[in-house]
Parts: sequence; structure tokens; C-alpha cells
Amino acid sequence: MKRRSLFIGLAALLAIGGGFGAWKWLGPTNNALLYKFAKVERGPLTAAVSATGTLNPVVSVQVGSQVSGQLKEILVDFNSTVKEGQLIARIDPENFQHRVRQAEADVDAARSAVNVQRAQQLQAKANLMETERDFERKKLLVEKNFISPAERDKAQAALDGARAMAQVAEAQARNSEALVRQREAQLAQARVDLDRTMIRSPVDGIVVKRSVDTGQTVAASLQAPELFIIARNLTDMQVETSIDEADVGRVRLGQKATFTVDAFAGRSFEGEVKQVRKAAQVVSNVVTYTVIVSAANPELNLLPGMTANVRIVSAKKDSVLKIANAALRFKPRADDEGKGGNARPGKPERAEKGQGRGSKVWVLGDDGKPKAIEVQPGITDGTATEIINQDLAEGAEVIVGSGATAKPAATAPGPRMF
Repeated sequence: MKRRSLFIGLAALLAIGGGFGAWKWLGPTNNALLYKFAKVERGPLTAAVSATGTLNPVVSVQVGSQVSGQLKEILVDFNSTVKEGQLIARIDPENFQHRVRQAEADVDAARSAVNVQRAQQLQAKANLMETERDFERKKLLVEKNFISPAERDKAQAALDGARAMAQVAEAQARNSEALVRQREAQLAQARVDLDRTMIRSPVDGIVVKRSVDTGQTVAASLQAPELFIIARNLTDMQVETSIDEADVGRVRLGQKATFTVDAFAGRSFEGEVKQVRKAAQVVSNVVTYTVIVSAANPELNLLPGMTANVRIVSAKKDSVLKIANAALRFKPRADDEGKGGNARPGKPERAEKGQGRGSKVWVLGDDGKPKAIEVQPGITDGTATEIINQDLAEGAEVIVGSGATAKPAATAPGPRMF
């Protein structure tokens, strides 16, 4: 009896298992989808352009040398505070002092030559006056027939020669005076070069870079060598950031901006767009434009060269209808959607109101299938997008994703009985 009961129990279990397997594999396939929803909300929305840039002083002056020579003395170092006109370095002036002395001697020689020419000019004038008197006497004697006309002609020739000599003496005197002015100009140039051996600060500021050391020789040729870089005012900084060409159209002067630096994690600094430079920068076929953002630095925490992560607010609205960007990216399967199921989903636009293209979002219809609704996207903050549409109200649920509850049936071997 026990063995018979055991056989009956096993047969019943096998029958139940076979029936369940047959129903599982041969019954109707459950392809129903579970959809994920997000609500249409009303609230503030801020569109921004993000980029990275470098902190720099607003005015940064490169100090060089206009003369060549060996640096004899350096009077400032990194982070030194300097005033306009302050002596910061000195080039060995010995060669330039000799040039000044030589130029002074040339001036003295030129002035002496002028004195000689002036004396010769006076002598030439005296000779001219003498020959004029001699010519007048001989002219009267010829009229009275006391001398021959030949004597008068000789006196006329002597008079012409004296006049020419006087003109030559006058020209030589003018030339000597011009030579004096030339030598004086050379002397002034030599003195200027001597003064340029004293390197002075052109502005009030802080030395942020020193490129030379004492004893180093600098050579000034076509380009002045860099000795120092002086930041005029570190309390007033700026961020030079590169904006992609796709986003630069949304950047305007006066827009508010915030930025962070790695040195002060969790702290945000405020600024304002001061300039949008029109010169394009092309690197690896990527076109960017330089945008200047002001950065107040009253505590001198920000240092030149720091990398700033900038966020420029391009648009801000206090109360708009908005949906998650995932709703604009969602596209249902063709066999589960209603009419228009082959249309592509819209992409969130970053443009201002009225500039976006038409897009679609999907809601669950009365038949349980997704239904497309045309929307006009507005501004976006990267997570949510403004929608301009009369068919969607606040609180409405739109589809943002889906997941299957059961896998579709597939051809497979018969059901296992164990």
C-alpha cells in the first residue's frame, strides 16, 4: 500500500509539472511593458553655458630691456610690491658711460669747428668789403682816364671772387652749426641709453614673474627680452574662457557668471561677462571664442594661472512648465505605440523661447499605448527643459523610459520535467 501511494504521488507531481510547463511554453506570450513616468512641473529654470578658463590679471605688463648688457643688480623678487618709476634692476653702465663721454667730446669738437668757421666767415666778409672799395676807386679812375679799363676789369673779377668766398664761408659756418646739432643729438641718445640701463617699473603692482638673475647677459635686438611681469592690480582679476561656437551665440555682455577653482573646493565666485572677442581660435578643427569674465579678488585668494570652471547664466525664468530631458529623448517601440510611432523624439533645445524646434513627448493613451504630443522646447539647464504647449498641464505624466515584465516567447526544446 505504501509503495502504491508513493507511485500515485509521483505521477501526480509529474502531471502537474508537465501541465505548468506546457502552459508556460505554449500559452500566450506576455509582452506588456512597464513605463517610467515623470510629471510636468512648474518652477524656475536657469539656462547656462559651462566652460573652463584661466585666471589672469586685468593688466599684466611685461618689463623688458631696450639695451643689451650684463645684469649688474636685481632689486626685486617674486611677489615684490613695486611703485611706478621704482628701480627694479640695473644693467652694467660702463660701456654706456664711455659712449656719453665720447659724444660729449664730439660736441665740443663740433662747437670749436663752428668758431673757426665763424672766424673765416668774418674774414671773408672783410675781404669782400675791401674788394668792393677797390672796385669803386678803380671805376672812378677809369672814368677820369687815369687808369686803363683793364684795371677796372681786374677789380671786378676780384670782387666776384670775394663774394663767392663770403658765400662759401657762410655755408661752411651753417654746416658746422648743423654738425653741432647732430653731435648734440648723439649725446642725448647716449644719455638715454645710459639711463635705460636703470630698469624701472612702468606701473604700480606686484611682480608675478622674474625671468633673469644677476650676472645674466640680456641681448636686445628686434625684440626686447623679458625680464619681469608685473600685475597691475591683483584685486581685479579676469577669467579668459573658451566658449564653443555652438554656445557663443547665447553669451551677451553683462550676463552674470559664477566660477569655481580647485584651490577652494565648495566655494563659488561671482563675475560678469565683460567682453566677447570676435577672433576665433581653431584647434583640431574645433572653433572656440574667448570670453572675458570679471573676477573680483579683494582677499587676494585667487592667483594668476588658476583654472576656473565657469558657468555663464544665459537665461533665467521664474515660473515655467518644465519636463525632464529624458522625456524628450524617449522613443517607444514601433509595435507598442499609436499613430505616429515612427516619428523621432525631439531633442532638448538650448535656445531662447521661440527659437526651439518642434519635438515630441509621449503619454499613455486610453488604450494603454504611448501617444505622441507635439511640444515646443524652450530653455534648458541640462536636466529639465521648458515646454511651450497647451496640451500638457502641470502635473501631467510623460513617459521617460520603459522596461519589459516578460521576455517574448522563443523557439526552444520541450519543457523539462524536473
